[in-house]
Amino acid sequence: MPGPKPNPVEPDLCLPKAVDVVVIGGGIIGTSTAFELAERGYSVLLCEKGQIAGEQSSRNWGWVRLGMRDPREIPLMQEAIRIWQGLDERIGRKTGYVQSGILFGASGERSARNLHRWLENLEGYQTGAKMVSGSELDDLLPDNTMGLNEALYTPQDGRAEPQWAAPAIAEGARDKGAAIMTSCAVRSIDVQAGRIAGVFTERGRVACEQVVLAGGAWSRLFAGNAGIELPQLKVLNTVLRTSPVEPGPQAALWSDDFAVRRRADGGYTIASGHENTVDIVPDSFRLALRFLPAFRQEWRSLRFRLSRRWLTEAGQDRSWLPTDVTPFEHCRVLDPEPSQKALRQAWASARKAFPVLEQAEIVQSWAGMIDVTPDAIPVISHVDDIPGMIIATGFSGHGFGIGPGAGRLVADLATQTTPCVDPTAFRLSRFTDGSKVRPDPGY
Repeated sequence: MPGPKPNPVEPDLCLPKAVDVVVIGGGIIGTSTAFELAERGYSVLLCEKGQIAGEQSSRNWGWVRLGMRDPREIPLMQEAIRIWQGLDERIGRKTGYVQSGILFGASGERSARNLHRWLENLEGYQTGAKMVSGSELDDLLPDNTMGLNEALYTPQDGRAEPQWAAPAIAEGARDKGAAIMTSCAVRSIDVQAGRIAGVFTERGRVACEQVVLAGGAWSRLFAGNAGIELPQLKVLNTVLRTSPVEPGPQAALWSDDFAVRRRADGGYTIASGHENTVDIVPDSFRLALRFLPAFRQEWRSLRFRLSRRWLTEAGQDRSWLPTDVTPFEHCRVLDPEPSQKALRQAWASARKAFPVLEQAEIVQSWAGMIDVTPDAIPVISHVDDIPGMIIATGFSGHGFGIGPGAGRLVADLATQTTPCVDPTAFRLSRFTDGSKVRPDPGY
Protein backbone atom coordinates (compact mmCIF):
# COMPACT_ATOMS: atom_id res chain seq x y z
CA MET A 1 0.00 0.00 0.00
CA PRO A 2 1.71 3.25 -1.09
CA GLY A 3 2.39 6.11 1.28
CA PRO A 4 0.20 9.19 1.68
CA LYS A 5 -0.18 11.59 -1.22
CA PRO A 6 0.53 15.19 -0.28
CA ASN A 7 -1.25 17.89 -2.21
CA PRO A 8 0.74 18.40 -5.41
CA VAL A 9 2.90 21.49 -5.85
CA GLU A 10 3.84 22.34 -9.42
CA PRO A 11 7.48 23.39 -9.74
CA ASP A 12 8.68 26.61 -11.29
CA LEU A 13 10.04 26.20 -14.80
CA CYS A 14 13.38 27.97 -14.55
CA LEU A 15 16.19 27.59 -12.03
CA PRO A 16 17.27 31.07 -10.91
CA LYS A 17 20.93 31.96 -11.41
CA ALA A 18 21.26 33.75 -8.07
CA VAL A 19 19.22 34.24 -4.88
CA ASP A 20 19.85 35.42 -1.34
CA VAL A 21 19.12 32.03 0.27
CA VAL A 22 18.83 28.45 -0.97
CA VAL A 23 16.72 26.14 1.20
CA ILE A 24 17.42 22.43 0.78
CA GLY A 25 14.40 20.25 1.56
CA GLY A 26 10.68 20.66 0.93
CA GLY A 27 9.27 19.40 4.21
CA ILE A 28 7.53 21.44 6.91
CA ILE A 29 10.82 22.97 8.11
CA GLY A 30 12.09 23.92 4.66
CA THR A 31 8.81 25.34 3.41
CA SER A 32 8.25 27.31 6.63
CA THR A 33 11.76 28.75 6.36
CA ALA A 34 11.23 29.69 2.72
CA PHE A 35 7.92 31.38 3.53
CA GLU A 36 9.34 33.38 6.43
CA LEU A 37 12.29 34.58 4.35
CA ALA A 38 10.22 35.41 1.28
CA GLU A 39 7.69 37.31 3.37
CA ARG A 40 10.57 39.46 4.63
CA GLY A 41 11.55 40.33 1.08
CA TYR A 42 14.52 38.01 0.58
CA SER A 43 14.95 36.10 -2.66
CA VAL A 44 14.66 32.38 -1.96
CA LEU A 45 15.08 29.15 -3.87
CA LEU A 46 13.57 26.03 -2.30
CA CYS A 47 15.00 22.83 -3.78
CA GLU A 48 13.39 19.45 -3.12
CA LYS A 49 14.87 16.26 -4.58
CA GLY A 50 11.43 14.63 -4.78
CA GLN A 51 8.07 16.22 -4.07
CA ILE A 52 7.01 18.74 -1.44
CA ALA A 53 6.22 16.87 1.82
CA GLY A 54 7.00 13.56 0.15
CA GLU A 55 8.60 12.05 3.22
CA GLN A 56 8.04 12.49 6.96
CA SER A 57 6.24 15.82 6.66
CA SER A 58 3.25 14.01 5.11
CA ARG A 59 3.66 10.78 7.11
CA ASN A 60 3.57 12.01 10.71
CA TRP A 61 0.64 11.93 13.13
CA GLY A 62 -0.43 15.52 12.42
CA TRP A 63 -0.12 16.65 16.04
CA VAL A 64 0.58 20.26 16.98
CA ARG A 65 1.59 19.75 20.58
CA LEU A 66 3.25 21.50 23.44
CA GLY A 67 2.43 18.59 25.75
CA MET A 68 5.22 16.19 26.76
CA ARG A 69 7.90 18.06 24.85
CA ASP A 70 11.48 18.37 25.95
CA PRO A 71 11.53 21.50 28.16
CA ARG A 72 14.17 23.02 25.87
CA GLU A 73 11.62 23.07 23.05
CA ILE A 74 8.76 24.68 24.98
CA PRO A 75 9.44 28.36 24.08
CA LEU A 76 9.83 27.50 20.39
CA MET A 77 6.67 25.39 20.43
CA GLN A 78 4.72 28.25 21.96
CA GLU A 79 5.92 30.44 19.10
CA ALA A 80 4.85 27.73 16.66
CA ILE A 81 1.33 27.55 18.11
CA ARG A 82 0.96 31.31 17.76
CA ILE A 83 1.97 30.99 14.11
CA TRP A 84 -0.39 28.05 13.44
CA GLN A 85 -3.32 30.08 14.76
CA GLY A 86 -2.99 32.65 11.99
CA LEU A 87 -1.18 30.62 9.34
CA ASP A 88 -4.10 29.81 7.04
CA GLU A 89 -4.90 33.50 6.70
CA ARG A 90 -1.26 34.44 6.05
CA ILE A 91 -0.75 31.87 3.29
CA GLY A 92 -4.29 32.02 1.90
CA ARG A 93 -4.72 28.25 2.05
CA LYS A 94 -5.91 25.52 4.39
CA THR A 95 -3.55 23.52 6.59
CA GLY A 96 -6.35 21.77 8.49
CA TYR A 97 -5.24 23.30 11.78
CA VAL A 98 -7.69 22.85 14.66
CA GLN A 99 -7.00 23.63 18.31
CA SER A 100 -8.69 20.48 19.59
CA GLY A 101 -6.67 19.67 22.71
CA ILE A 102 -4.56 16.57 23.37
CA LEU A 103 -4.71 14.06 26.21
CA PHE A 104 -1.79 11.99 27.50
CA GLY A 105 -3.20 9.03 29.38
CA ALA A 106 -1.80 7.67 32.63
CA SER A 107 -2.02 3.89 32.68
CA GLY A 108 -0.55 3.42 36.14
CA GLU A 109 1.06 5.12 39.12
CA ARG A 110 4.46 5.46 37.45
CA SER A 111 2.94 6.93 34.32
CA ALA A 112 0.89 9.39 36.36
CA ARG A 113 3.98 10.53 38.27
CA ASN A 114 5.78 11.19 34.98
CA LEU A 115 2.87 13.32 33.71
CA HIS A 116 2.67 15.30 36.95
CA ARG A 117 6.43 15.84 36.87
CA TRP A 118 6.35 17.03 33.26
CA LEU A 119 3.50 19.44 34.01
CA GLU A 120 5.86 21.32 36.30
CA ASN A 121 7.75 22.43 33.17
CA LEU A 122 4.81 24.67 32.24
CA GLU A 123 4.75 26.65 35.47
CA GLY A 124 4.52 30.33 34.57
CA TYR A 125 3.55 29.72 30.94
CA GLN A 126 -0.25 30.08 31.44
CA THR A 127 -1.15 27.33 28.97
CA GLY A 128 -4.21 25.91 30.72
CA ALA A 129 -2.61 22.46 30.87
CA LYS A 130 -3.81 20.34 33.78
CA MET A 131 -4.42 16.83 35.02
CA VAL A 132 -7.99 15.59 34.52
CA SER A 133 -9.84 12.59 35.88
CA GLY A 134 -13.31 11.24 36.56
CA SER A 135 -16.23 12.80 34.73
CA GLU A 136 -14.06 15.56 33.25
CA LEU A 137 -11.88 12.95 31.57
CA ASP A 138 -14.92 10.99 30.41
CA ASP A 139 -16.40 14.13 28.86
CA LEU A 140 -13.19 14.67 26.85
CA LEU A 141 -13.12 11.01 25.73
CA PRO A 142 -16.79 10.00 25.47
CA ASP A 143 -17.64 6.31 25.32
CA ASN A 144 -14.12 5.12 25.91
CA THR A 145 -13.52 1.82 27.69
CA MET A 146 -9.90 2.39 28.73
CA GLY A 147 -10.40 2.87 32.44
CA LEU A 148 -7.81 5.63 32.67
CA ASN A 149 -7.30 6.97 36.17
CA GLU A 150 -6.21 10.38 34.94
CA ALA A 151 -4.61 12.16 32.00
CA LEU A 152 -2.61 15.25 31.21
CA TYR A 153 -4.82 17.60 29.19
CA THR A 154 -3.23 20.31 27.04
CA PRO A 155 -6.11 22.38 25.63
CA GLN A 156 -3.83 24.70 23.63
CA ASP A 157 -2.65 21.74 21.53
CA GLY A 158 -4.26 20.57 18.33
CA ARG A 159 -3.82 19.00 14.94
CA ALA A 160 -3.30 19.82 11.27
CA GLU A 161 -3.27 17.78 8.08
CA PRO A 162 0.25 16.65 7.09
CA GLN A 163 -0.73 16.10 3.46
CA TRP A 164 -1.97 19.71 3.25
CA ALA A 165 0.32 21.80 5.44
CA ALA A 166 3.78 21.85 3.84
CA PRO A 167 2.37 22.09 0.29
CA ALA A 168 0.15 24.99 1.36
CA ILE A 169 3.10 26.77 3.00
CA ALA A 170 5.23 26.19 -0.12
CA GLU A 171 2.55 27.79 -2.29
CA GLY A 172 2.37 30.66 0.17
CA ALA A 173 6.12 31.12 -0.12
CA ARG A 174 5.83 31.22 -3.92
CA ASP A 175 3.13 33.89 -3.61
CA LYS A 176 5.71 35.97 -1.75
CA GLY A 177 8.30 35.50 -4.51
CA ALA A 178 10.12 32.28 -3.63
CA ALA A 179 11.11 29.87 -6.42
CA ILE A 180 10.01 26.27 -5.79
CA MET A 181 11.87 23.49 -7.59
CA THR A 182 10.88 19.83 -7.14
CA SER A 183 12.72 16.80 -8.54
CA CYS A 184 15.79 18.99 -8.23
CA ALA A 185 18.40 17.70 -5.81
CA VAL A 186 21.10 19.97 -4.43
CA ARG A 187 24.28 17.96 -4.82
CA SER A 188 26.69 20.06 -2.79
CA ILE A 189 27.52 23.52 -1.50
CA ASP A 190 29.97 25.86 -3.19
CA VAL A 191 32.42 27.34 -0.67
CA GLN A 192 34.72 30.13 -1.81
CA ALA A 193 37.11 32.11 0.38
CA GLY A 194 35.87 30.09 3.33
CA ARG A 195 32.17 30.94 3.08
CA ILE A 196 29.04 30.00 1.15
CA ALA A 197 29.03 31.23 -2.43
CA GLY A 198 26.36 29.01 -3.95
CA VAL A 199 25.08 25.49 -4.45
CA PHE A 200 25.43 22.92 -7.20
CA THR A 201 22.10 21.33 -8.14
CA GLU A 202 21.48 18.55 -10.62
CA ARG A 203 20.32 21.30 -13.00
CA GLY A 204 23.24 23.64 -12.49
CA ARG A 205 24.85 26.11 -10.10
CA VAL A 206 22.94 28.80 -8.21
CA ALA A 207 24.80 31.64 -6.54
CA CYS A 208 23.70 32.54 -3.01
CA GLU A 209 24.99 34.00 0.21
CA GLN A 210 23.31 31.52 2.55
CA VAL A 211 22.19 27.89 2.51
CA VAL A 212 19.69 26.27 4.86
CA LEU A 213 19.96 22.49 5.11
CA ALA A 214 16.51 21.17 6.07
CA GLY A 215 16.88 17.72 4.56
CA GLY A 216 15.28 15.64 7.30
CA ALA A 217 16.55 12.07 7.27
CA TRP A 218 19.02 12.93 4.47
CA SER A 219 20.75 15.77 6.29
CA ARG A 220 23.62 13.76 7.77
CA LEU A 221 24.60 12.37 4.38
CA PHE A 222 24.56 15.82 2.74
CA ALA A 223 26.43 17.42 5.64
CA GLY A 224 29.08 14.72 5.62
CA ASN A 225 29.93 15.41 1.98
CA ALA A 226 30.41 19.07 2.98
CA GLY A 227 32.80 18.10 5.78
CA ILE A 228 30.26 18.75 8.55
CA GLU A 229 29.89 16.13 11.27
CA LEU A 230 26.17 15.86 12.09
CA PRO A 231 25.25 13.02 14.48
CA GLN A 232 21.87 11.83 13.27
CA LEU A 233 20.15 8.47 12.85
CA LYS A 234 16.80 7.39 11.46
CA VAL A 235 13.87 5.76 13.26
CA LEU A 236 10.90 4.21 11.47
CA ASN A 237 7.35 4.90 12.65
CA THR A 238 4.22 3.19 11.31
CA VAL A 239 0.83 4.89 10.88
CA LEU A 240 -2.63 3.97 9.63
CA ARG A 241 -5.71 5.96 8.73
CA THR A 242 -9.33 4.89 8.85
CA SER A 243 -12.50 5.61 6.96
CA PRO A 244 -14.80 8.30 8.44
CA VAL A 245 -16.80 7.34 11.51
CA GLU A 246 -19.28 9.18 13.73
CA PRO A 247 -19.27 9.93 16.56
CA GLY A 248 -15.70 9.69 17.81
CA PRO A 249 -13.22 11.49 20.06
CA GLN A 250 -12.44 15.08 19.10
CA ALA A 251 -9.39 15.48 21.31
CA ALA A 252 -6.27 13.58 20.29
CA LEU A 253 -5.02 10.93 22.71
CA TRP A 254 -1.70 9.32 23.47
CA SER A 255 -1.59 6.17 25.59
CA ASP A 256 0.89 3.34 26.12
CA ASP A 257 -0.76 1.18 23.47
CA PHE A 258 -1.83 3.62 20.76
CA ALA A 259 -2.19 7.24 19.71
CA VAL A 260 -5.22 8.58 17.86
CA ARG A 261 -6.31 11.88 16.35
CA ARG A 262 -9.31 12.87 14.28
CA ARG A 263 -8.72 13.82 10.66
CA ALA A 264 -10.44 16.54 8.64
CA ASP A 265 -12.25 13.87 6.60
CA GLY A 266 -13.86 12.36 9.73
CA GLY A 267 -11.52 9.38 9.85
CA TYR A 268 -8.71 8.82 12.33
CA THR A 269 -4.94 8.61 12.22
CA ILE A 270 -3.76 5.82 14.54
CA ALA A 271 -0.28 4.66 15.50
CA SER A 272 1.50 2.75 18.23
CA GLY A 273 1.97 4.80 21.37
CA HIS A 274 5.42 3.45 22.05
CA GLU A 275 6.92 1.24 19.32
CA ASN A 276 9.49 2.60 16.87
CA THR A 277 11.72 0.52 14.62
CA VAL A 278 15.46 1.14 14.39
CA ASP A 279 17.21 -0.41 11.40
CA ILE A 280 20.78 -1.38 12.19
CA VAL A 281 22.97 0.36 9.61
CA PRO A 282 26.67 1.30 9.41
CA ASP A 283 25.96 4.66 11.07
CA SER A 284 24.53 2.75 14.06
CA PHE A 285 28.09 1.71 14.89
CA ARG A 286 29.73 4.98 13.90
CA LEU A 287 27.41 6.87 16.27
CA ALA A 288 26.84 4.20 18.93
CA LEU A 289 28.62 5.97 21.78
CA ARG A 290 26.87 9.27 21.12
CA PHE A 291 23.44 7.65 21.08
CA LEU A 292 24.04 5.29 24.00
CA PRO A 293 22.30 7.51 26.63
CA ALA A 294 19.25 7.80 24.36
CA PHE A 295 19.18 4.05 23.68
CA ARG A 296 19.38 3.33 27.42
CA GLN A 297 16.53 5.72 28.18
CA GLU A 298 14.25 4.58 25.35
CA TRP A 299 15.09 0.88 25.06
CA ARG A 300 11.53 -0.17 25.93
CA SER A 301 10.13 1.68 22.91
CA LEU A 302 12.80 0.78 20.33
CA ARG A 303 12.78 -2.39 18.23
CA PHE A 304 16.15 -2.96 16.62
CA ARG A 305 16.34 -5.06 13.47
CA LEU A 306 18.77 -6.00 10.73
CA SER A 307 17.10 -5.44 7.38
CA ARG A 308 17.82 -4.57 3.77
CA ARG A 309 18.41 -1.03 4.98
CA TRP A 310 21.95 -2.12 5.98
CA LEU A 311 22.84 -2.99 2.40
CA THR A 312 21.20 0.16 1.08
CA GLU A 313 23.15 2.52 3.31
CA ALA A 314 26.37 0.50 3.14
CA GLY A 315 26.24 0.88 -0.64
CA GLN A 316 25.56 4.62 -0.64
CA ASP A 317 28.28 7.02 -1.67
CA ARG A 318 29.43 9.14 1.26
CA SER A 319 31.35 11.68 -0.80
CA TRP A 320 30.96 12.93 -4.34
CA LEU A 321 31.72 15.77 -6.73
CA PRO A 322 29.19 18.36 -7.95
CA THR A 323 29.22 16.60 -11.32
CA ASP A 324 28.33 13.20 -9.85
CA VAL A 325 24.86 11.69 -9.61
CA THR A 326 24.16 11.55 -5.88
CA PRO A 327 22.18 9.28 -3.52
CA PHE A 328 19.50 11.99 -3.46
CA GLU A 329 18.82 11.36 -7.14
CA HIS A 330 18.90 7.58 -6.80
CA CYS A 331 16.15 7.74 -4.13
CA ARG A 332 13.73 10.63 -4.60
CA VAL A 333 11.35 9.58 -1.81
CA LEU A 334 11.98 7.37 1.22
CA ASP A 335 8.94 5.07 1.31
CA PRO A 336 9.71 2.29 3.83
CA GLU A 337 7.46 -0.66 4.54
CA PRO A 338 5.24 -0.25 7.61
CA SER A 339 5.53 -2.64 10.54
CA GLN A 340 2.61 -5.04 10.31
CA LYS A 341 3.00 -5.93 13.98
CA ALA A 342 2.71 -2.28 15.02
CA LEU A 343 -0.35 -1.85 12.79
CA ARG A 344 -2.14 -4.88 14.25
CA GLN A 345 -1.45 -3.93 17.84
CA ALA A 346 -2.36 -0.25 17.52
CA TRP A 347 -5.55 -1.01 15.56
CA ALA A 348 -6.69 -3.65 18.03
CA SER A 349 -5.99 -1.40 21.03
CA ALA A 350 -7.77 1.59 19.48
CA ARG A 351 -10.90 -0.40 18.67
CA LYS A 352 -10.96 -1.86 22.17
CA ALA A 353 -10.67 1.60 23.69
CA PHE A 354 -13.25 3.22 21.38
CA PRO A 355 -15.89 0.70 20.22
CA VAL A 356 -17.17 3.25 17.68
CA LEU A 357 -14.04 2.46 15.63
CA GLU A 358 -15.45 -1.01 14.94
CA GLN A 359 -17.52 0.75 12.27
CA ALA A 360 -14.38 2.02 10.54
CA GLU A 361 -11.99 0.33 8.14
CA ILE A 362 -8.27 0.76 7.57
CA VAL A 363 -8.01 2.55 4.23
CA GLN A 364 -4.26 3.21 4.18
CA SER A 365 -1.07 2.53 6.12
CA TRP A 366 2.48 3.74 5.72
CA ALA A 367 5.80 4.28 7.45
CA GLY A 368 8.16 7.23 7.60
CA MET A 369 11.77 7.82 8.56
CA ILE A 370 12.21 10.18 11.51
CA ASP A 371 15.49 12.09 11.80
CA VAL A 372 16.78 11.83 15.38
CA THR A 373 19.68 13.33 17.32
CA PRO A 374 21.46 11.98 20.44
CA ASP A 375 19.53 14.33 22.73
CA ALA A 376 16.21 14.17 20.81
CA ILE A 377 16.06 17.90 20.13
CA PRO A 378 16.83 19.54 16.79
CA VAL A 379 19.82 21.30 15.37
CA ILE A 380 18.84 24.86 14.39
CA SER A 381 22.18 26.49 14.01
CA HIS A 382 24.83 28.25 12.02
CA VAL A 383 27.81 26.08 11.08
CA ASP A 384 30.67 27.93 12.72
CA ASP A 385 33.32 26.78 10.23
CA ILE A 386 31.28 27.70 7.12
CA PRO A 387 29.82 31.21 7.30
CA GLY A 388 26.49 31.33 5.51
CA MET A 389 25.61 27.70 6.27
CA ILE A 390 22.62 26.96 8.54
CA ILE A 391 21.32 23.53 9.55
CA ALA A 392 17.73 22.81 10.64
CA THR A 393 17.24 19.10 11.14
CA GLY A 394 17.05 16.28 13.69
CA PHE A 395 13.58 17.12 14.99
CA SER A 396 13.27 13.60 16.43
CA GLY A 397 9.59 13.10 15.70
CA HIS A 398 8.58 16.56 16.97
CA GLY A 399 9.04 18.47 13.71
CA PHE A 400 5.56 18.83 12.24
CA GLY A 401 3.97 20.86 15.01
CA ILE A 402 7.04 22.93 15.74
CA GLY A 403 7.82 23.46 12.05
CA PRO A 404 6.43 26.99 11.58
CA GLY A 405 8.26 28.14 14.70
CA ALA A 406 11.47 26.52 13.53
CA GLY A 407 11.10 28.21 10.16
CA ARG A 408 10.79 31.58 11.88
CA LEU A 409 13.86 30.92 14.02
CA VAL A 410 15.91 29.87 10.98
CA ALA A 411 14.82 33.01 9.14
CA ASP A 412 15.89 35.08 12.15
CA LEU A 413 19.33 33.45 12.08
CA ALA A 414 19.66 33.94 8.33
CA THR A 415 18.69 37.61 8.47
CA GLN A 416 20.59 38.40 11.68
CA THR A 417 17.33 39.39 13.34
CA THR A 418 16.87 39.07 17.09
CA PRO A 419 15.84 35.40 17.45
CA CYS A 420 12.21 34.73 18.35
CA VAL A 421 13.55 32.37 21.05
CA ASP A 422 17.01 31.66 22.43
CA PRO A 423 18.62 29.18 19.99
CA THR A 424 21.48 28.17 22.29
CA ALA A 425 20.08 24.71 23.11
CA PHE A 426 19.87 23.89 19.40
CA ARG A 427 23.45 24.85 18.46
CA LEU A 428 25.40 22.32 16.38
CA SER A 429 28.50 22.85 18.51
CA ARG A 430 26.87 21.17 21.52
CA PHE A 431 28.07 17.86 20.08
CA THR A 432 31.71 18.97 20.15
CA ASP A 433 32.09 21.58 22.92
CA GLY A 434 32.01 19.16 25.85
CA SER A 435 28.33 19.64 26.66
CA LYS A 436 26.42 16.81 28.29
CA VAL A 437 24.29 15.58 25.36
CA ARG A 438 21.34 13.38 26.23
CA PRO A 439 17.53 13.43 26.11
CA ASP A 440 15.65 15.13 28.89
CA PRO A 441 15.05 12.37 31.46
CA GLY A 442 11.51 13.61 32.15
CA TYR A 443 10.41 13.50 28.53
